[in-house]
Amino acid sequence: MPTLLLRAAALVAAVLPGLAWAQPLSFDQALSLAVQRSEAARAGRAATTSANESARAAGQLPDPTLRAGVDNLPVTGADRLSTTRDSMTMKRVGISQEWLPADKRAAREGVARAMADREAVQSAAAEAEARLQAALSYLEAWYAAEALKLTTQTERHLHEEFEAARARLAAATGGSAEVLQLAAARGMAQDESDEARQQQSAAAVSLQRWVGFTPDSLGPLPVFAAPSEDDFVARSPSITGLQRDVELARRAAALAAKERSPNWTWEISYGQRSGYSDMVSVGVSIPLQLAPSQRQDRDTAAKLALVERAEADLAEAARAATADYRTLTSDAARLEQRVDRYRAAVIVPAQQRTAAVLAAYRSNQAPLSALFEARHAEVQAQRRLLALQRDLARAQAQLTFKPLAPGGAQ
Repeated sequence: MPTLLLRAAALVAAVLPGLAWAQPLSFDQALSLAVQRSEAARAGRAATTSANESARAAGQLPDPTLRAGVDNLPVTGADRLSTTRDSMTMKRVGISQEWLPADKRAAREGVARAMADREAVQSAAAEAEARLQAALSYLEAWYAAEALKLTTQTERHLHEEFEAARARLAAATGGSAEVLQLAAARGMAQDESDEARQQQSAAAVSLQRWVGFTPDSLGPLPVFAAPSEDDFVARSPSITGLQRDVELARRAAALAAKERSPNWTWEISYGQRSGYSDMVSVGVSIPLQLAPSQRQDRDTAAKLALVERAEADLAEAARAATADYRTLTSDAARLEQRVDRYRAAVIVPAQQRTAAVLAAYRSNQAPLSALFEARHAEVQAQRRLLALQRDLARAQAQLTFKPLAPGGAQ
């Protein structure tokens, strides 16, 4: 039922882009919609269906051939073009069948099955890419919204402080310099909010590309569970695809070896003559392989070389996937340390400073500009922390969603 609801929501969003998502769009819903809307995934599923249908036909015998004709038809003399006057003229109908041994048919079907498996991996890889890109777009949109909240908070504080400074100036307890300073700061805060809105708009467009509409709000971020190195490498799209390539190359080499023995063709025909006995003909056609070392053996060697190439590509891809995992885990670990250290070393002191300055301001021991500077410094620190948390979430999302989904194309 949830899948049907998501499909219906995607259809409504495609037909009526102006409609907004009634509830906050959750992270899992965004990923599901991205997979459903992905044309690359749809193309992969169609290719898989096509390959599976071809595999079912690959193990069958070739269709028989119906043969009909007239033998020994006179073309000169009194019996010219007559099919009944000459005893050698015969109307013939027959059927022929190319015969493939069972092991050769099984080898052909094995090649087709390997191709279907490879297409299934490509389909799963397209779905994984859709999930990954939707996850990254969701993260960007979520953190852009959080950054906008901080800048609007600064705007609100500056508006309050600016109005307070104007009141102090009117009461002759404040100076015009303080008012001008806060006016300039308010203009800068408005510009920062405009920049944050621009970034949020760009992130919303990116997310809309995957889910089909612009949600009013986003749900909370999930906790990402990073896979182990072995699991990450084993479910890597490149690794899984190249494993299928190796299997396909091996089956193609095995088929080439079996093709070294020729296929025989059997034929039987019935001939009818006027005034004479009808005849039955039985025959067999056998291709003569005059130079197998120059033709069939070379074809087998070529297929074996492709096996070696596929194995080398797989080994290289395994190294790359391992390096990718270790890079991402290292980045995630370092970013997590930086987030914790930044929160303890920067955020907490900035909050304490704001609280201290606010208390001093309320007791007329600090100017209003000092309160603005403390609040602005705290917001800037919060924005920097958000940027670090966003980078950490991106690294964790890539660890989680770069591999194929568990059980995908296995």
